[in-house]
Amino acid sequence: MLFFLRILPAAIFAAGVPGSAIAETLKAVPERPLQAVLDRAQDGDVIELAPGEYKGALRIERRVVLSGRPGAVLDGGGSGNAVTVTAPDVIIRGMTIRGSGHDLETMDSGVFLEKTAERALVENNRFEANLFGIYVHGATGSRVLHNMIEGVQGGRRQEAGNGVSLWNAPDVTIAENTFRYGRDGIFTITSAKDRFINNRFEQVRFAVHYMYTNDSEVSGNVSIGNHVGYAIMYSNRLVIRGNISDRDRDYGMLFNYANYAEIDGNWVAGGSLDKIASSRDEGPDEERGMVPEAKPTAGLRTGPEKCVFIYNTNHNKFRNNWFERCGIGVHFTAGSEGNEITGNAFVGNRNQVKYVGTRDLDWSKDGRGNYWSDNPAFDLDGDGIADTAYRPNDLVDRVLWTAPSAKVLINSPAVQVLRWAQAQFPALYPGGVVDSHPLISPPPKPSASRSLR
Repeated sequence: MLFFLRILPAAIFAAGVPGSAIAETLKAVPERPLQAVLDRAQDGDVIELAPGEYKGALRIERRVVLSGRPGAVLDGGGSGNAVTVTAPDVIIRGMTIRGSGHDLETMDSGVFLEKTAERALVENNRFEANLFGIYVHGATGSRVLHNMIEGVQGGRRQEAGNGVSLWNAPDVTIAENTFRYGRDGIFTITSAKDRFINNRFEQVRFAVHYMYTNDSEVSGNVSIGNHVGYAIMYSNRLVIRGNISDRDRDYGMLFNYANYAEIDGNWVAGGSLDKIASSRDEGPDEERGMVPEAKPTAGLRTGPEKCVFIYNTNHNKFRNNWFERCGIGVHFTAGSEGNEITGNAFVGNRNQVKYVGTRDLDWSKDGRGNYWSDNPAFDLDGDGIADTAYRPNDLVDRVLWTAPSAKVLINSPAVQVLRWAQAQFPALYPGGVVDSHPLISPPPKPSASRSLR
Protein backbone atom coordinates (compact mmCIF):
# COMPACT_ATOMS: atom_id res chain seq x y z
CA MET A 1 0.00 0.00 0.00
CA LEU A 2 1.31 3.44 -0.85
CA PHE A 3 2.61 5.33 2.11
CA PHE A 4 1.69 8.96 2.02
CA LEU A 5 -0.31 11.36 4.10
CA ARG A 6 -2.68 13.94 2.75
CA ILE A 7 -2.84 16.89 5.11
CA LEU A 8 -4.64 20.25 4.99
CA PRO A 9 -5.15 21.74 1.51
CA ALA A 10 -2.25 23.90 0.36
CA ALA A 11 -3.95 25.70 -2.53
CA ILE A 12 -6.82 25.59 -4.96
CA PHE A 13 -5.84 24.56 -8.52
CA ALA A 14 -8.31 25.49 -11.22
CA ALA A 15 -6.18 27.02 -13.96
CA GLY A 16 -7.85 26.59 -17.31
CA VAL A 17 -9.71 23.35 -16.59
CA PRO A 18 -13.41 22.74 -15.86
CA GLY A 19 -14.29 22.63 -12.17
CA SER A 20 -11.65 22.81 -9.46
CA ALA A 21 -9.31 20.51 -7.59
CA ILE A 22 -7.95 20.79 -4.08
CA ALA A 23 -4.15 20.94 -4.04
CA GLU A 24 -2.68 19.18 -1.04
CA THR A 25 0.62 18.41 0.66
CA LEU A 26 1.85 14.82 0.50
CA LYS A 27 4.60 13.65 2.82
CA ALA A 28 7.04 11.05 1.54
CA VAL A 29 9.47 8.90 3.53
CA PRO A 30 12.52 6.95 2.27
CA GLU A 31 10.97 3.57 3.14
CA ARG A 32 8.34 3.83 0.40
CA PRO A 33 8.77 4.38 -3.36
CA LEU A 34 8.77 8.08 -4.18
CA GLN A 35 7.62 7.45 -7.76
CA ALA A 36 4.37 6.01 -6.42
CA VAL A 37 3.71 9.26 -4.56
CA LEU A 38 4.39 11.25 -7.74
CA ASP A 39 2.06 9.03 -9.73
CA ARG A 40 -0.72 9.57 -7.20
CA ALA A 41 -0.24 13.34 -6.96
CA GLN A 42 -2.56 15.83 -8.63
CA ASP A 43 -1.70 19.10 -10.35
CA GLY A 44 -0.75 21.67 -7.73
CA ASP A 45 0.20 19.21 -4.99
CA VAL A 46 3.28 19.71 -2.82
CA ILE A 47 5.37 16.58 -2.19
CA GLU A 48 7.54 16.99 0.89
CA LEU A 49 10.51 14.67 1.34
CA ALA A 50 11.56 13.75 4.86
CA PRO A 51 15.31 13.42 5.49
CA GLY A 52 16.88 10.28 4.00
CA GLU A 53 17.83 8.76 0.67
CA TYR A 54 15.31 8.23 -2.14
CA LYS A 55 15.84 6.20 -5.29
CA GLY A 56 15.60 7.68 -8.81
CA ALA A 57 15.00 7.62 -11.69
CA LEU A 58 11.87 9.71 -11.20
CA ARG A 59 9.43 11.08 -13.76
CA ILE A 60 7.39 14.13 -12.90
CA GLU A 61 4.37 14.31 -15.18
CA ARG A 62 2.14 16.69 -13.24
CA ARG A 63 2.39 20.31 -12.04
CA VAL A 64 3.78 19.65 -8.59
CA VAL A 65 6.29 21.00 -6.09
CA LEU A 66 8.96 18.48 -5.06
CA SER A 67 10.47 19.92 -1.89
CA GLY A 68 13.11 18.33 0.32
CA ARG A 69 13.65 18.93 3.99
CA PRO A 70 17.28 19.20 5.15
CA GLY A 71 18.98 15.85 4.63
CA ALA A 72 16.77 14.68 1.75
CA VAL A 73 18.88 12.96 -0.95
CA LEU A 74 17.73 11.74 -4.34
CA ASP A 75 20.07 9.15 -5.89
CA GLY A 76 19.74 8.18 -9.54
CA GLY A 77 21.58 4.91 -9.03
CA GLY A 78 24.10 5.54 -11.82
CA SER A 79 21.70 5.07 -14.74
CA GLY A 80 19.74 7.57 -16.86
CA ASN A 81 18.37 10.77 -15.31
CA ALA A 82 17.87 11.12 -11.59
CA VAL A 83 14.77 13.23 -12.38
CA THR A 84 12.98 13.69 -15.70
CA VAL A 85 10.36 16.45 -15.90
CA THR A 86 7.70 16.51 -18.60
CA ALA A 87 4.99 18.68 -17.00
CA PRO A 88 5.03 22.51 -17.02
CA ASP A 89 5.37 24.71 -13.93
CA VAL A 90 7.17 22.09 -11.83
CA ILE A 91 9.28 23.21 -8.85
CA ILE A 92 12.22 21.17 -7.51
CA ARG A 93 13.92 22.54 -4.40
CA GLY A 94 15.80 21.86 -1.23
CA MET A 95 17.52 18.49 -1.78
CA THR A 96 20.73 16.80 -2.85
CA ILE A 97 20.48 15.20 -6.31
CA ARG A 98 23.21 12.80 -7.37
CA GLY A 99 24.10 9.66 -9.25
CA SER A 100 22.89 10.14 -12.83
CA GLY A 101 24.13 7.81 -15.55
CA HIS A 102 27.27 8.60 -17.59
CA ASP A 103 26.10 8.31 -21.20
CA LEU A 104 26.77 11.48 -23.19
CA GLU A 105 24.54 10.36 -26.08
CA THR A 106 21.47 10.06 -23.83
CA MET A 107 22.41 13.26 -21.94
CA ASP A 108 22.12 11.65 -18.52
CA SER A 109 21.41 14.39 -15.98
CA GLY A 110 20.56 15.14 -12.40
CA VAL A 111 17.46 16.97 -13.63
CA PHE A 112 16.36 16.71 -17.27
CA LEU A 113 13.73 19.25 -18.37
CA GLU A 114 11.99 18.12 -21.54
CA LYS A 115 10.47 20.58 -23.98
CA THR A 116 7.05 20.31 -22.33
CA ALA A 117 8.51 21.25 -18.92
CA GLU A 118 7.99 24.95 -19.52
CA ARG A 119 8.52 27.44 -16.70
CA ALA A 120 10.23 24.90 -14.45
CA LEU A 121 11.96 26.18 -11.33
CA VAL A 122 15.02 24.34 -9.97
CA GLU A 123 16.29 26.12 -6.87
CA ASN A 124 18.30 25.68 -3.68
CA ASN A 125 19.53 22.18 -4.49
CA ARG A 126 22.93 20.52 -4.37
CA PHE A 127 23.97 18.48 -7.43
CA GLU A 128 26.78 15.96 -6.99
CA ALA A 129 28.53 13.61 -9.44
CA ASN A 130 25.97 13.81 -12.25
CA LEU A 131 27.11 13.72 -15.87
CA PHE A 132 25.04 16.87 -16.58
CA GLY A 133 23.76 18.74 -13.58
CA ILE A 134 20.65 20.20 -15.26
CA TYR A 135 19.70 19.81 -18.91
CA VAL A 136 17.18 22.37 -20.17
CA HIS A 137 16.12 20.63 -23.38
CA GLY A 138 13.73 23.14 -24.92
CA ALA A 139 11.91 24.03 -21.69
CA THR A 140 11.04 27.68 -22.38
CA GLY A 141 10.91 30.10 -19.47
CA SER A 142 12.68 27.86 -16.96
CA ARG A 143 14.71 29.14 -14.01
CA VAL A 144 17.77 27.64 -12.33
CA LEU A 145 18.50 29.56 -9.13
CA HIS A 146 20.73 29.30 -6.05
CA ASN A 147 22.06 25.78 -6.66
CA MET A 148 25.44 24.22 -5.93
CA ILE A 149 26.34 22.18 -9.02
CA GLU A 150 29.40 19.93 -8.83
CA GLY A 151 30.17 17.68 -11.78
CA VAL A 152 32.13 14.46 -12.03
CA GLN A 153 35.69 14.75 -10.76
CA GLY A 154 38.61 12.93 -12.33
CA GLY A 155 38.77 11.33 -15.77
CA ARG A 156 38.94 13.13 -19.09
CA ARG A 157 37.21 16.49 -19.05
CA GLN A 158 35.90 16.14 -22.61
CA GLU A 159 34.01 13.03 -21.48
CA ALA A 160 32.25 14.92 -18.71
CA GLY A 161 29.01 16.85 -19.00
CA ASN A 162 28.19 20.48 -18.17
CA GLY A 163 26.80 22.03 -15.04
CA VAL A 164 23.81 23.38 -16.98
CA SER A 165 23.24 22.62 -20.66
CA LEU A 166 20.63 24.61 -22.51
CA TRP A 167 19.26 23.78 -25.95
CA ASN A 168 16.60 25.73 -27.85
CA ALA A 169 15.07 27.13 -24.67
CA PRO A 170 14.29 30.87 -24.86
CA ASP A 171 13.62 33.08 -21.84
CA VAL A 172 15.64 30.97 -19.42
CA THR A 173 17.29 32.51 -16.34
CA ILE A 174 20.31 30.86 -14.70
CA ALA A 175 21.29 32.93 -11.66
CA GLU A 176 23.14 32.84 -8.34
CA ASN A 177 24.50 29.31 -8.79
CA THR A 178 27.96 27.93 -7.98
CA PHE A 179 29.59 25.57 -10.50
CA ARG A 180 32.57 23.27 -9.93
CA TYR A 181 34.14 20.42 -11.87
CA GLY A 182 32.94 18.78 -15.09
CA ARG A 183 33.32 20.23 -18.58
CA ASP A 184 31.66 23.66 -18.93
CA GLY A 185 29.77 25.57 -16.28
CA ILE A 186 26.96 26.75 -18.57
CA PHE A 187 26.73 25.65 -22.20
CA THR A 188 24.03 27.05 -24.46
CA ILE A 189 23.30 26.36 -28.11
CA THR A 190 20.55 27.46 -30.49
CA SER A 191 18.57 29.62 -28.09
CA ALA A 192 17.61 33.25 -27.49
CA LYS A 193 16.64 35.80 -24.85
CA ASP A 194 18.34 34.00 -21.97
CA ARG A 195 19.97 35.51 -18.86
CA PHE A 196 23.02 34.16 -17.02
CA ILE A 197 23.39 36.35 -13.94
CA ASN A 198 25.67 36.37 -10.86
CA ASN A 199 26.98 32.80 -11.11
CA ARG A 200 30.37 31.59 -9.87
CA PHE A 201 32.57 29.08 -11.73
CA GLU A 202 35.63 27.16 -10.57
CA GLN A 203 37.65 24.23 -11.96
CA VAL A 204 35.81 23.83 -15.27
CA ARG A 205 36.89 24.16 -18.91
CA PHE A 206 34.75 27.15 -20.01
CA ALA A 207 32.78 29.04 -17.38
CA VAL A 208 30.20 30.22 -19.94
CA HIS A 209 30.13 28.73 -23.44
CA TYR A 210 27.80 30.44 -25.94
CA MET A 211 26.90 28.97 -29.33
CA TYR A 212 24.18 30.34 -31.63
CA THR A 213 22.36 32.07 -28.77
CA ASN A 214 21.13 35.57 -29.57
CA ASP A 215 19.61 38.58 -27.80
CA SER A 216 20.78 37.41 -24.38
CA GLU A 217 22.64 38.65 -21.31
CA VAL A 218 25.71 37.49 -19.35
CA SER A 219 26.16 39.74 -16.33
CA GLY A 220 27.77 39.75 -12.90
CA ASN A 221 29.42 36.32 -13.17
CA VAL A 222 32.75 35.31 -11.63
CA SER A 223 35.13 32.82 -13.28
CA ILE A 224 38.15 31.71 -11.23
CA GLY A 225 41.02 29.58 -12.46
CA ASN A 226 39.25 27.91 -15.39
CA HIS A 227 40.69 27.25 -18.85
CA VAL A 228 38.51 30.00 -20.39
CA GLY A 229 36.23 32.45 -18.69
CA TYR A 230 33.63 33.48 -21.30
CA ALA A 231 33.62 31.89 -24.77
CA ILE A 232 31.13 33.72 -27.00
CA MET A 233 30.71 32.12 -30.42
CA TYR A 234 28.33 32.53 -33.35
CA SER A 235 25.96 34.75 -31.35
CA ASN A 236 24.53 38.20 -31.94
CA ARG A 237 23.24 41.14 -29.92
CA LEU A 238 24.45 40.08 -26.48
CA VAL A 239 24.95 42.17 -23.36
CA ILE A 240 28.10 41.07 -21.48
CA ARG A 241 28.45 43.30 -18.47
CA GLY A 242 30.15 43.35 -15.08
CA ASN A 243 31.76 39.90 -15.27
CA ILE A 244 35.09 38.90 -13.68
CA SER A 245 37.73 36.53 -15.00
CA ASP A 246 40.28 35.85 -12.27
CA ARG A 247 43.39 33.90 -13.36
CA ASP A 248 41.69 31.85 -16.07
CA ARG A 249 44.40 29.92 -17.89
CA ASP A 250 44.06 30.59 -21.63
CA TYR A 251 41.55 33.38 -22.24
CA GLY A 252 39.51 35.63 -20.02
CA MET A 253 37.13 36.36 -22.88
CA LEU A 254 36.99 34.80 -26.33
CA PHE A 255 34.85 36.18 -29.15
CA ASN A 256 34.46 34.19 -32.37
CA TYR A 257 31.87 35.26 -34.96
CA ALA A 258 30.13 37.33 -32.28
CA ASN A 259 28.48 40.50 -33.53
CA TYR A 260 26.61 43.59 -32.29
CA ALA A 261 27.34 42.92 -28.61
CA GLU A 262 27.84 45.36 -25.74
CA ILE A 263 30.86 44.31 -23.66
CA ASP A 264 30.91 46.73 -20.75
CA GLY A 265 32.47 46.95 -17.29
CA ASN A 266 34.14 43.53 -17.24
CA TRP A 267 37.40 42.73 -15.46
CA VAL A 268 39.92 40.19 -16.76
CA ALA A 269 43.03 39.73 -14.66
CA GLY A 270 45.97 37.48 -14.04
CA GLY A 271 47.62 37.22 -10.65
CA SER A 272 45.72 37.59 -7.42
CA LEU A 273 42.96 40.22 -7.53
CA ASP A 274 43.66 41.46 -4.01
CA LYS A 275 47.27 42.20 -5.02
CA ILE A 276 46.06 43.89 -8.19
CA ALA A 277 43.64 46.08 -6.23
CA SER A 278 46.38 47.17 -3.81
CA SER A 279 48.83 48.01 -6.61
CA ARG A 280 46.59 49.86 -9.03
CA ASP A 281 48.48 53.13 -8.80
CA GLU A 282 51.99 51.73 -9.18
CA GLY A 283 53.96 51.89 -12.40
CA PRO A 284 54.80 48.90 -14.57
CA ASP A 285 58.04 46.98 -14.42
CA GLU A 286 60.17 48.24 -17.31
CA GLU A 287 61.23 44.84 -18.55
CA ARG A 288 58.05 42.77 -18.26
CA GLY A 289 55.29 45.39 -18.14
CA MET A 290 54.03 44.11 -14.76
CA VAL A 291 53.54 45.71 -11.37
CA PRO A 292 56.52 44.51 -9.29
CA GLU A 293 54.81 42.83 -6.34
CA ALA A 294 52.49 40.85 -8.63
CA LYS A 295 55.26 38.91 -10.34
CA PRO A 296 54.67 35.15 -10.24
CA THR A 297 55.35 33.37 -6.98
CA ALA A 298 55.73 29.65 -6.47
CA GLY A 299 52.46 27.81 -7.01
CA LEU A 300 50.51 30.92 -8.12
CA ARG A 301 48.92 30.87 -11.56
CA THR A 302 49.16 34.30 -13.15
CA GLY A 303 47.33 33.72 -16.45
CA PRO A 304 45.47 34.16 -18.65
CA GLU A 305 47.71 34.04 -21.69
CA LYS A 306 45.28 36.42 -23.40
CA CYS A 307 42.83 38.70 -21.64
CA VAL A 308 40.67 38.93 -24.77
CA PHE A 309 40.77 37.10 -28.10
CA ILE A 310 38.76 38.73 -30.89
CA TYR A 311 38.39 36.65 -34.05
CA ASN A 312 36.13 37.61 -36.96
CA THR A 313 33.98 39.58 -34.56
CA ASN A 314 32.21 42.66 -35.87
CA HIS A 315 30.30 45.77 -34.80
CA ASN A 316 30.70 45.29 -31.05
CA LYS A 317 31.18 47.93 -28.35
CA PHE A 318 33.98 47.25 -25.86
CA ARG A 319 33.68 49.91 -23.18
CA ASN A 320 34.91 50.48 -19.62
CA ASN A 321 36.61 47.10 -19.23
CA TRP A 322 39.84 46.33 -17.34
CA PHE A 323 42.31 43.95 -19.02
CA GLU A 324 45.14 43.36 -16.62
CA ARG A 325 48.35 41.31 -16.22
CA CYS A 326 47.90 38.92 -19.13
CA GLY A 327 50.48 37.72 -21.61
CA ILE A 328 48.54 39.66 -24.27
CA GLY A 329 45.89 42.24 -23.44
CA VAL A 330 43.93 41.91 -26.69
CA HIS A 331 44.65 39.56 -29.60
CA PHE A 332 42.73 41.05 -32.52
CA THR A 333 42.62 39.20 -35.83
CA ALA A 334 40.75 37.68 -38.78
CA GLY A 335 39.20 40.75 -40.31
CA SER A 336 37.18 41.92 -37.33
CA GLU A 337 35.56 45.19 -38.39
CA GLY A 338 33.43 48.00 -37.06
CA ASN A 339 34.25 47.48 -33.38
CA GLU A 340 34.26 50.39 -30.95
CA ILE A 341 37.00 49.98 -28.32
CA THR A 342 36.99 52.97 -25.96
CA GLY A 343 37.24 53.78 -22.27
CA ASN A 344 39.03 50.54 -21.42
CA ALA A 345 42.11 50.08 -19.24
CA PHE A 346 45.07 47.97 -20.41
CA VAL A 347 47.24 47.55 -17.34
CA GLY A 348 50.53 45.68 -16.95
CA ASN A 349 50.09 43.21 -19.81
CA ARG A 350 53.35 41.87 -21.25
CA ASN A 351 52.03 42.83 -24.70
CA GLN A 352 49.11 45.22 -24.67
CA VAL A 353 47.88 44.35 -28.17
CA LYS A 354 48.64 41.72 -30.76
CA TYR A 355 47.10 42.75 -34.06
CA VAL A 356 47.48 40.51 -37.07
CA GLY A 357 46.70 42.72 -40.05
CA THR A 358 47.93 45.68 -42.07
CA ARG A 359 45.00 48.13 -41.84
CA ASP A 360 45.11 51.13 -39.51
CA LEU A 361 42.58 50.85 -36.67
CA ASP A 362 41.87 53.81 -34.42
CA TRP A 363 40.72 52.71 -30.97
CA SER A 364 39.18 56.01 -29.96
CA LYS A 365 35.86 57.68 -30.58
CA ASP A 366 34.60 61.23 -30.14
CA GLY A 367 37.93 62.31 -28.73
CA ARG A 368 38.19 59.57 -26.10
CA GLY A 369 40.36 56.48 -26.27
CA ASN A 370 41.68 53.99 -23.71
CA TYR A 371 44.13 53.93 -20.81
CA TRP A 372 47.50 52.23 -21.42
CA SER A 373 49.72 51.66 -18.40
CA ASP A 374 52.92 51.80 -20.47
CA ASN A 375 52.09 55.04 -22.26
CA PRO A 376 54.68 57.69 -21.21
CA ALA A 377 52.78 60.62 -22.76
CA PHE A 378 52.02 63.98 -21.12
CA ASP A 379 48.78 65.93 -20.69
CA LEU A 380 49.94 69.54 -20.78
CA ASP A 381 46.48 71.05 -21.22
CA GLY A 382 44.99 68.98 -18.38
CA ASP A 383 42.00 67.65 -20.32
CA GLY A 384 42.61 64.02 -19.31
CA ILE A 385 43.70 63.08 -22.85
CA ALA A 386 47.36 62.43 -23.71
CA ASP A 387 48.95 64.98 -26.02
CA THR A 388 50.21 62.32 -28.45
CA ALA A 389 48.75 59.18 -29.94
CA TYR A 390 49.62 55.75 -28.58
CA ARG A 391 50.76 52.83 -30.74
CA PRO A 392 51.02 49.50 -28.90
CA ASN A 393 52.99 47.72 -31.65
CA ASP A 394 55.94 48.40 -33.93
CA LEU A 395 58.03 46.61 -36.56
CA VAL A 396 59.91 44.69 -33.88
CA ASP A 397 56.66 43.22 -32.57
CA ARG A 398 55.73 42.03 -36.05
CA VAL A 399 59.11 40.35 -36.40
CA LEU A 400 58.70 38.60 -33.04
CA TRP A 401 55.20 37.33 -33.94
CA THR A 402 56.39 35.82 -37.19
CA ALA A 403 59.80 34.63 -35.92
CA PRO A 404 59.64 34.01 -32.14
CA SER A 405 63.29 32.88 -32.08
CA ALA A 406 64.24 36.52 -32.72
CA LYS A 407 63.54 37.22 -29.03
CA VAL A 408 67.22 36.57 -28.34
CA LEU A 409 67.94 39.89 -30.08
CA ILE A 410 65.37 41.94 -28.21
CA ASN A 411 67.95 43.82 -26.11
CA SER A 412 70.50 44.24 -28.90
CA PRO A 413 71.64 47.75 -29.92
CA ALA A 414 70.21 47.27 -33.41
CA VAL A 415 66.70 46.66 -32.12
CA GLN A 416 66.93 49.61 -29.76
CA VAL A 417 68.04 51.87 -32.63
CA LEU A 418 65.14 50.64 -34.78
CA ARG A 419 62.63 51.44 -32.05
CA TRP A 420 64.17 54.86 -31.51
CA ALA A 421 63.96 55.59 -35.25
CA GLN A 422 60.29 54.64 -35.35
CA ALA A 423 59.56 56.95 -32.45
CA GLN A 424 61.28 59.82 -34.29
CA PHE A 425 59.70 59.07 -37.67
CA PRO A 426 56.11 57.76 -37.23
CA ALA A 427 55.87 56.99 -40.94
CA LEU A 428 58.06 53.97 -40.27
CA TYR A 429 55.35 52.34 -38.15
CA PRO A 430 53.47 49.49 -39.84
CA GLY A 431 49.70 49.52 -40.22
CA GLY A 432 47.97 48.53 -37.01
CA VAL A 433 46.22 49.76 -33.90
CA VAL A 434 46.56 53.38 -32.88
CA ASP A 435 44.80 55.21 -30.07
CA SER A 436 44.55 58.83 -31.17
CA HIS A 437 43.20 60.08 -27.83
CA PRO A 438 44.62 57.86 -25.08
CA LEU A 439 43.47 58.48 -21.52
CA ILE A 440 45.93 59.73 -18.92
CA SER A 441 44.06 58.07 -16.03
CA PRO A 442 42.25 54.72 -16.01
CA PRO A 443 38.46 54.53 -15.74
CA PRO A 444 36.94 53.28 -12.46
CA LYS A 445 37.90 49.69 -11.74
CA PRO A 446 35.09 47.11 -11.42
CA SER A 447 34.62 45.74 -7.92
CA ALA A 448 36.49 42.55 -7.06
CA SER A 449 34.58 41.78 -3.89
CA ARG A 450 32.52 38.94 -5.42
CA SER A 451 35.69 37.19 -6.58
CA LEU A 452 37.51 37.40 -3.26
CA ARG A 453 34.79 36.40 -0.82
